[in-house]
Amino acid sequence: MNYVGPHVSIAGGVENAPVNAHNYGAKGFGMFTKNQRQWLSAPLSQSSIAAFKDNCKKYGYTPEMILPHDGYLINLGQPDDEKLVRSRESFLDEMLRCEALGLKYLNFHPGSHLGEISVDECLVRIAESLNWVLNKTTTVIAVIENTAGQGSNVGNKFEEIARIIELVEDRSRVGVCLDTCHTFAAGYDLRTRESYDNVMADFDRIVGFDKLCGWHLNDAKGELSGHLDRHDSLGSGKIGLDTFKFIMHDARFDHLPMILETPDDTRWTEEIRLLYSI
Repeated sequence: MNYVGPHVSIAGGVENAPVNAHNYGAKGFGMFTKNQRQWLSAPLSQSSIAAFKDNCKKYGYTPEMILPHDGYLINLGQPDDEKLVRSRESFLDEMLRCEALGLKYLNFHPGSHLGEISVDECLVRIAESLNWVLNKTTTVIAVIENTAGQGSNVGNKFEEIARIIELVEDRSRVGVCLDTCHTFAAGYDLRTRESYDNVMADFDRIVGFDKLCGWHLNDAKGELSGHLDRHDSLGSGKIGLDTFKFIMHDARFDHLPMILETPDDTRWTEEIRLLYSI
């Protein structure tokens, strides 16, 4: 079984995330470990850490079912050296928070060249950032999320993700999360059985399914190859429900967290039921 659930709120403390996930009927969930729009936050208290672990145990969530996300300010491919240090330190803080909570993964957007350096220079900076952080941590896997290719963001092509992984020293601690909206917006057509199979074959050849740690399941408001990072509710966008049937029936994704980042939280319970019903 795969572990479907939404990206839930941590309002009131990280310990509320598993409670919120359970209330949606989720078998897995995504979360932030701090305010996603701040560089650094106060350290997690021992009481919050203990309560988080207790609530995960109470509702049956293991680290394999949870895919936390880092903050939005971080750019590990930042071309400015001084600002790059800030992003690396913030990402390290996020990794250490995940370690403290006993989590297995930390999902992140790879970065942006901001039009100031080449794509490959940006990819090298991202890998160097990961090497710096991984050398200062011990357990958490850094999970690269593919992007829609909006603006100057890198990581929308499978080859770019593979390049980052190639440059990471400890490849056992780097993985990938595929976002359906981003994949579609980047030009990978998932809508028919044939095109889905072709995209999955390309991913396996270029990156490898052994690196896949989870999915973000979102429909898309934008067109194929439009590079628009705008999520839609399942079945309401340009992708359609067939894609999610293909994914849910794909045995290669058993035991992976599958996180909804769809925009209407009033539909999350319904979307979870829909995914398991198909």
